[in-house]
Amino acid sequence: MAHAFGSMDELGDGFFRKVRQALGITAFGVNVLVFPPRAEGRPHYHDVQDELYFVHRGRARFEVDGEMRELGPGGLCHVESTTPRLVSNAGDEELVLLVVGGKDGYVERDGQLVGDEELERLRAERESSAR
Repeated sequence: MAHAFGSMDELGDGFFRKVRQALGITAFGVNVLVFPPRAEGRPHYHDVQDELYFVHRGRARFEVDGEMRELGPGGLCHVESTTPRLVSNAGDEELVLLVVGGKDGYVERDGQLVGDEELERLRAERESSAR
């Protein structure tokens, strides 16, 4: 499949919601974590996978390398694979995090513009579907 759409609501209920599996992603790991108010996570690390945490909703507390930081919506935290971390809900509301994991580094800039013919075809399709 070349593309997929979804929403967090379609991933079910519970703490751990598997985005990668639902959308057919194979190039990196990605999940949504939903913490109830004031819930504490479990300290953990990974053998090879770095993680990027994005705070979608709520207030997250990150404890990494002896540093504690609270982040609200829009907050980002990157942790290298073997670095132990503890992620918890610092607030009285539900905490929703998008967590992306990967290994082996950045792929470099590889975006390509579509040709003029393809661009015209896409525009025509968009205009006909808008009618």
